[in-house]
This record gives sequence, C-alpha cells and structure tokens, in this order.
Amino acid sequence: MPLCDYTTSQLDVLEAESIHIMREVVAEFERPCLLFSGGKDSIVMLRIAEKAFWPAPIPFPLMHVDTGHNFPEVIDFRDRRVAELGARLIVASVQDSIDAGRVVEETGRRASRNRLQTVTLLDAIEEHEFDAVFGGARRDEEKARAKERVFSFRDEFGQWDPKNQRPELWNLYNPHPQGRAHPRLPAVQLDRARRVGLHPAGEPRAPVDLLRAHPQGVRARRHAARRLPVRQPR
Repeated sequence: MPLCDYTTSQLDVLEAESIHIMREVVAEFERPCLLFSGGKDSIVMLRIAEKAFWPAPIPFPLMHVDTGHNFPEVIDFRDRRVAELGARLIVASVQDSIDAGRVVEETGRRASRNRLQTVTLLDAIEEHEFDAVFGGARRDEEKARAKERVFSFRDEFGQWDPKNQRPELWNLYNPHPQGRAHPRLPAVQLDRARRVGLHPAGEPRAPVDLLRAHPQGVRARRHAARRLPVRQPR
C-alpha cells in the first residue's frame, strides 16, 4: 500500500492561515468589507474570501476606492469577477470627493490621486458603517509594516497607532472596531506572484498582460496612478 504524502506547500499554508483569519473577522464583526480594485493583491484576497465561505456566497460587500485613473481592462476584470461571484460591489470615487471639496487634486508633473484615496475611504467606511476592512498588506512592502499586526488598530480619525497594539501570540488576535484586517500579512511579494500566476489551472488569474505591455504603449508605474508614454522599439 503506497504511503500518502501529507506535506503542504508554503502557499497552501499561507492560504489556510488567511482563510482562518478571514473567518475570525466575520465571526467577530457585524459589518466587514473587503477592498477590491482588480489589482494583484486584491485578486488574491477575493479568491481567499471565495474559498473561505464556499459554497455560501461571500458574506460581506466588496469596496473599490476608484481614483478614476485605472486601465479599462482592470475595471472590466473587476466587474467580471464580481458578477461571477454574485457579490455586492461598492465604488467610492475619488473624483466625487474632489467635486465635493473634500480633497484638492494635486497638480504638476508628479501629481497623483493615490494619497487622496484615504479621505474617500474613510468617508465610505462612515457612510456604510463598516466596522472592519480587509486589506491586502504584506510585511515586505515597507519598513513600517514590520510593526503591523493582523488586526491593525485605527483611531477615530482613521490613523494607525502602532504603539497601541498588543502582541498576537499563538494565533490569538485582538479585534478592534474600525480596524483593518490583514490576512496576507505574513506573505511576501514572491508568494503573491506565485499565487496569481503559477497556481494550478482553474484558479482566477490577474490580467497579467497589463503588467508587461499594453497595445496603447503605456506603462503602469507603482507609485503613481497616472499613465506615462513608453518609447516603442525601432
């Protein structure tokens, strides 16, 4: 009788941990939501949510803080995935915040709407009375993430206070109202790349063609939500 192989890959371990965290949030909070933009991190988060509650529908809405500077293909992919899952999508528009005078649009060569998303996000959280928000943060993104927790505290102004966080030992988490939940915090960028692009057939994948090239001759820059021309090869 052949021996069974019970070993688990690193991706499967990370996925199982993320599913556990997501279920904990749903059990602890009344009105959570998941940030979903159609990008790589949020695609992985949505797939984890789908697996965590399958065959039941995802028990919380998805929210996209739309800068208005997204590629049409990304928006189409976002809408297609939402329709496939029968999920509820809330779109919070940065342009609406600008029109309402809540934020002032930046000008100049390096102008971006990325930093303006915070006000739009906080306004949407208050409007829909969400008490927890799923994010796709990873510890390898920047140095400040080293102090981050799976359950990240936020004050009444939506600000992160790393000193007001307790240790999370033995998978014992510290839920906090108006906080953020980061199920993928232990993962790194390589894990995300493998999960999106190298997972077995049948898993939803990102519109990875946009990460390499685009027929219009434009390129997405990491730290600016704007389009830059790219020289075509001769």
